[in-house]
Amino acid sequence: MYWVFGYGSLIWKPPPHAVERKEGYVKGVLRRFAQSSIDHRGVPERPGRVVTVIEAEDWHKISGDAQDHSDEDYVWGVVYRIDPKKEDEVRTYLEIREQNGYTQHEVPVYSVSPNGEENVAVPSATIWIGRLDNPAFVGHEPLEQLAKRILSCEGPSGPNRDYLYRLAESVRELYPSVKDDYLFKLEAKCKELEAAELVFPPRHAA
Repeated sequence: MYWVFGYGSLIWKPPPHAVERKEGYVKGVLRRFAQSSIDHRGVPERPGRVVTVIEAEDWHKISGDAQDHSDEDYVWGVVYRIDPKKEDEVRTYLEIREQNGYTQHEVPVYSVSPNGEENVAVPSATIWIGRLDNPAFVGHEPLEQLAKRILSCEGPSGPNRDYLYRLAESVRELYPSVKDDYLFKLEAKCKELEAAELVFPPRHAA
């Protein structure tokens, strides 16, 4: 069976031909706005920022932020089972969709039962990870700098800020008890800057 784990826009926009959906998380990774986007939420002249998951150990080494070490090293998202008759079609679609710097991996997806026990929801699911050596990986950026970048970018898929706000809203609605300080702090910083009118509207400029 072909399962796909979504941790970004796939949370609210399922891949084509999904026939089953489960909620769950992947261990040993972190979700970060550390991927350059020139084809969805930015343009080559001014790349936006979209989320990728990165190995937690790698992120702790490059972030330079001791607070990151207190985060739980897992990412909550949604895993989808694809119609077996459409697997090849969806694989091709996702390879094109994630071609800007992502690599494909197979990982188990976990869930938690009502009594608090951890279970394997899906033994093997495809996840797309931005590696440290991929050309679109931008690494760690200070929160305010990152927020200003997001607020000033737009691409073929729309304003970069809309992507951030939709992701934060989706994670909050799906998992109200899940702590995701990084995501919610970035959301809050962007809204703070917007309210203070400290960032100009998106523009296609370097």
